[in-house]
Amino acid sequence: MMGSLCNRLSLFLDGELAPIDEENFRHHLARCDPCASGLHEAMQLELLGFQTMGDSRALAQEEEDALETWMPPGAAPARDAAGVPSSGRAPWRRARWAPGAVGALAAAIVLVLVFKSAGREVQQEVWLAKASSRLIEARVAYGRADGHRPYAPLRAGPGAPSTAPVLPLRALADLEDRGDLHGIAAAYLVRGDLRQASDFLHRLPPSADRDNDLAIIALEQGRPEEALALLEGVLRQAPEHAQAQWNRALVLREMGLTLLAAEAFDAVVTRGEPGWSEEARIRATALRHQTQARGRAWKGARAAVRDLMVDPRARLPLEEAKRFPGIVRLAFYDAVRAAPSREGALRLLPLADVLDGVQGGAVLRDYVLRVSARDFGRRAPLAADYAKLVRGELASPAPFLEALRRSGEDDLYLGGLINQMAASRHLEDFTRLAREAEDPWVSLLAERELAGAEERAGAWWKAEARLRAAVGACQGKGLSYRCATLKKRLSDLYLALNRPAEAFEQAWSGWLASRELEEWELEQQFLQELAHIARYRLEVTSARAYLRESLARTPDLCEQRTYVHRNLAYLSWLEFDAQEARRELELAQACGRPLGLPGALLLSYLARFGADSQDADLLRRTLSELRRSQPSPGKLAQLSFAEGQFVLEHDRATGLELLRGAIQQAEALADDVDARKTRMGAYNVLAHEAGRMGDAGQALALMGAALQVDVPARCVLGVAVDYERSVVALRGAGGELLGHFDASRAEPLGREASGLVPPSLQAALGDCERVDVLALPPVHGLRGLLPPDLAWSYRVGRPAGAARGAAAGSGTHLVVNAVEAPAALGLPRLLPLAPPLGGDSQRIELSGMQATPARVLAAMVQASEVEIHAHGAFSPEMSDASLVVLAPEPDGRYALSAAQVRALKLERAPLVLLATCSAARATPFLHESFSLPVAFIEAGASTVLASTVEIPDSAGRFFEAVRERIRSGAPAAQALRDERRTWLEAHPSADWVHGILLFE
Repeated sequence: MMGSLCNRLSLFLDGELAPIDEENFRHHLARCDPCASGLHEAMQLELLGFQTMGDSRALAQEEEDALETWMPPGAAPARDAAGVPSSGRAPWRRARWAPGAVGALAAAIVLVLVFKSAGREVQQEVWLAKASSRLIEARVAYGRADGHRPYAPLRAGPGAPSTAPVLPLRALADLEDRGDLHGIAAAYLVRGDLRQASDFLHRLPPSADRDNDLAIIALEQGRPEEALALLEGVLRQAPEHAQAQWNRALVLREMGLTLLAAEAFDAVVTRGEPGWSEEARIRATALRHQTQARGRAWKGARAAVRDLMVDPRARLPLEEAKRFPGIVRLAFYDAVRAAPSREGALRLLPLADVLDGVQGGAVLRDYVLRVSARDFGRRAPLAADYAKLVRGELASPAPFLEALRRSGEDDLYLGGLINQMAASRHLEDFTRLAREAEDPWVSLLAERELAGAEERAGAWWKAEARLRAAVGACQGKGLSYRCATLKKRLSDLYLALNRPAEAFEQAWSGWLASRELEEWELEQQFLQELAHIARYRLEVTSARAYLRESLARTPDLCEQRTYVHRNLAYLSWLEFDAQEARRELELAQACGRPLGLPGALLLSYLARFGADSQDADLLRRTLSELRRSQPSPGKLAQLSFAEGQFVLEHDRATGLELLRGAIQQAEALADDVDARKTRMGAYNVLAHEAGRMGDAGQALALMGAALQVDVPARCVLGVAVDYERSVVALRGAGGELLGHFDASRAEPLGREASGLVPPSLQAALGDCERVDVLALPPVHGLRGLLPPDLAWSYRVGRPAGAARGAAAGSGTHLVVNAVEAPAALGLPRLLPLAPPLGGDSQRIELSGMQATPARVLAAMVQASEVEIHAHGAFSPEMSDASLVVLAPEPDGRYALSAAQVRALKLERAPLVLLATCSAARATPFLHESFSLPVAFIEAGASTVLASTVEIPDSAGRFFEAVRERIRSGAPAAQALRDERRTWLEAHPSADWVHGILLFE
């Protein structure tokens, strides 16, 4: 007997069902024999008709369209133009009975036959368990999909159809009936259908197995750091999780951390699993051998060139020069400078020719010939002493440098300045000599030194422009080594400027280049750079992996062990493991090397859990060493902060004085990132100290001062978190003071602020019409701080000199809508907004290809309302805050970033509505709030509405409704609260509305 859904068969055949009903019917079709038979008969009739008409040419052409049209979701993987699984929702195409559809009909008949024959006897093929090989390298955490088979990846090119066996759809339907969503996800995953697998995995409750499989997807989609974080979380829950152990090794290998990957495969070997352990043993052996062989070869090349300075019979490393042109060229200059005679210099011509051949030209040959023409009666003694200088055997380098300056042997003087890192002290001499050398290798080195001088003078924008130009000027393999060192220097600059996304871009590019060049020492430098950036962004898992790989490569270097262990100690502190932090700090001291600023800061934090006289002595020595190194004013302020925080625990008065002094030092250096870190950190400690002493009023005042906002006399809430401590202070509707202090936090804050404000304090704000929230980073901008029945907003202070708009309401109403995003991103097209019913004479709309970043930025300046309805994205590799995806400029740029907005001056104090996914999301810096909403406020906006989460297409109507309430005179916080209530009454499951926050 046919059910009610069967009555829709004719509508389905005619393409007249609504999209959601059409999708439901496809699922029904997979299970219903009467409908399958009816479809079969209808298609046979159509086929006969088409055959009578003689229309057979469209058969092959329409077959793929038919499969997409009639298959249930998931029956075929969806791919975008680049062959990447689509992350968006693609609308199903409607069935249309028309001439040319004969192929579609034939395909549908095949599909019906698959439905009818795919019974339980083929279920074993759902997970390809009987296949002779596996299609994905990773291990799926679903038992029936995890049997070992040799790995045989598909060799098809991008966009080619998959040759994986077709899924038995009836078996999938049975799995869904039984609620085995993980089994369905595993079936898609073993075939490489990441989009479908992800959809089903996200319908599962959190578990170690789910996170393991999500990590596979992250890895396959090019997000190895995210995959590593997921797998580390799995292994914390279940240390013996076999699939996570295997997949962690794959992720580490993908990140280039080959020795750590080998160790991870070793752990799989010890499990003794049939097949997996043997494959892991082979992989571990290969990774370790390849990595160590590269290291030996690089060190051998460097040693071979250095031998030329001390051994006249040493061979010329010509083959090494072809493989390692960077390190060989670096040492080649010293070999020429140290040549004891004309003959000794000319002996190096074949090596110069090989290096010139790598780069092109004859720069090094010309250099050798110039040196060989010098008067060696005068030069030879200087060359001998130069060789001692390079080897570290010269007792008094400074007098020797002065002798070289006067000698007229300019190349020796240039080499001495480089060797002694004295270029910055003799910058004029250095740049003159570098230009006269007419050697691009040396010229690029001079650009690096000039950029350093500009940065020290505070002209960081000049340093940035110079370094970017130098990186752009690098051409040819022979300069690749020098180009990579420039990227390292540019990454350092960006990190100093609190721009870790740009730092990561340069560091990752340099890391890839150094691996391609097999430059062992450069790889080490970039490993530590990537660790530093990850730590800065609180990505503890990645930072720890980079550090441990760098230590595994050079375990015997004392300086390296000190550096790695002191940074591992800091990472353990970030994870609230004070005991492990102390253990790592002990290991860092084993070599007797300075602990540096990270060590000093860590000692000051650990003092909260008790400090003895040895800790005090260690901190004093560390601070003294740092101050002797002539740190910048910003670094000096950080040292005062570290000392004050340490002393506070046993001498409160002195500690408070030192912390206030650190704030004064920092506030005199508004543009210094180190000073900004110090200022916010010291205010945070002082606010918590006030909370610990029960002084809620003082805590509230300190939070207002930190944010540079006036503290209202009523209906205001202040919140701060400092690792294990949190403080809450408020004034209720009547101005009454209440406070709460807690020091029991045992894990990082995360992206939710729920639970920070105790219920009793929330109740004290119940009579307020609206609540101003003063939240220090990293709390600022998190969702869930207060219940949805309260009207509240985050207050954002404007630093001195920031833009301040005129009175709102006197400008245009800018609407960015129906944006034509770059096709390569594969984003679904957003529905255009309906025009306002009552009209709007002030409305200006930018849409389609006109909505480029440049046009939008220009139009915002005079707008009193700004609405942006577009896709949003958060990519730490691109920006430290969310981006708005707009139409591409002629040069391909499409992103609207917080940095671009912050540089504007919004003249009309606009109301800004950011109807984009996760527009309020940002990297959780501990020392400042940096996000799109904050950037708009600092640029002059009065009010910003933005989301911390992904939002559906319908969210545009929600934002417009809030805007209409504000236009009608409602305070923004009340407008948001009231529209949220209205929306939830109509759409009770719309949890995303709780993630819409207000910034004022």
